[in-house]
Amino acid sequence: MLWDIFCRVIDNHGDIGVCWRLAADLAARGERLRLWVDDASALAWMAPHGAAGVEVRAWDVAANGDSQPGDVVVEAFGCDPPAAFIARMAECAAAPCWINLEYLSAESYVERSHGLRSPQSHGPGAGLTKWFFYPGFTSRTGSLLREPGLLARRELFDANDWRARHAIRLHAGERVVSLFCYDNATLPALVDSLAQQPTLLLATPGAATMQMRGLRHEGQAHSALRVIEMPHLTQLDYDHLLWSCNLNFVRGEDSFVRAQWAGAPFVWHVYPQSDGAHEAKLEAFLDVFLDGAEAGFAGDLRALWRGWNGLGAALRWPEPDSWRRHCENWRTTLAAQPDLGSQLLGFARERR
Repeated sequence: MLWDIFCRVIDNHGDIGVCWRLAADLAARGERLRLWVDDASALAWMAPHGAAGVEVRAWDVAANGDSQPGDVVVEAFGCDPPAAFIARMAECAAAPCWINLEYLSAESYVERSHGLRSPQSHGPGAGLTKWFFYPGFTSRTGSLLREPGLLARRELFDANDWRARHAIRLHAGERVVSLFCYDNATLPALVDSLAQQPTLLLATPGAATMQMRGLRHEGQAHSALRVIEMPHLTQLDYDHLLWSCNLNFVRGEDSFVRAQWAGAPFVWHVYPQSDGAHEAKLEAFLDVFLDGAEAGFAGDLRALWRGWNGLGAALRWPEPDSWRRHCENWRTTLAAQPDLGSQLLGFARERR
């Protein structure tokens, strides 16, 4: 099938990151993809070699040109395709399958809303049907993006070799921690806490690197904590970064999912919202993630995540081996579900 995926880059590149992974995944399964995006600049470092079967097109061309819709139209995160393109969808003899790929959440409404239809009664798409497709963490959702062979590649990965190729040299006894975050007032406390044992911190470009520079400028430095500023990495190499670390701090949606496939301990910085909706989103995931976990471990991890997200005072660290085993078991649970790409393909075929 020919797929049209629409993506607006709001901020932080997470939206284009998710859309590119989805497009590349579907293309690798034999589908044809057009990715319509209003700002493709991040793909220069995120996916510099492109992907066979994926064509990147400018959003304005869909709005002002005469491109005919494909078999499936996916609007990522409710971005609404251009009105002129929707009008052409309505003129098709066989209407495309129109899907709104929603944000990832563990909140209860996701299971209730996944797969629901929304008949369009007015506007350029009057008469069409839009379908809601929700990623998630249970079998009653669309699950998570996971390209075929990902976990097999994870098992064969040589962290020492990857670090050597990136000139990352460990000192004796150091743990390796990656840092990818938004601006975070808790960072000084985190740095103090990490420095309680030998740690190599790999700071990603953007907020993580800039904040670490600020701390060093203010004189906050620790002999037990070394910092390496990482360059922009391709999506494949960002996966490798996560695989090479003992602990990963991630943010948003794309890196959050990839940290779960890494199977190592991770801490999520949920995107902060002015109305406080991020707290409910964080708690909903922790409820699912920690279901059945030992009470002491669960309490420590919840306190750490809440503290990192500015929702609690303490940064309490879970016992490392219990944390690692829990993340590995969680990955196994997720991997037992059909992946998002497979489910989306089946969903579109049924509704075509």
